[in-house]
Amino acid sequence: MPKSLPICRPGCAACCIAPTISSLNKPADVACQHLTDDLRCRIFGSTERPACCSGLQPSQEMCGETRDDALRWLVDLEAATRPPA
Repeated sequence: MPKSLPICRPGCAACCIAPTISSLNKPADVACQHLTDDLRCRIFGSTERPACCSGLQPSQEMCGETRDDALRWLVDLEAATRPPA
């Protein structure tokens, strides 16, 4: 099991950019419409926040050591789980 991190890395927002969030009609590699200029979720803690977002928890495997590590890992995961065309 991947080691969990206590909190998200400030200024990262990789999970709000890299993956598709179908319930929000958000394509991959596009910032979520709820992402603020300071890279925080405008609907964090709200019932409007999709389950896929609230269920995603930071981990060493996903987040790596830097924001670039997290973006790369999530882009790779997106590609690996994309349905065939």
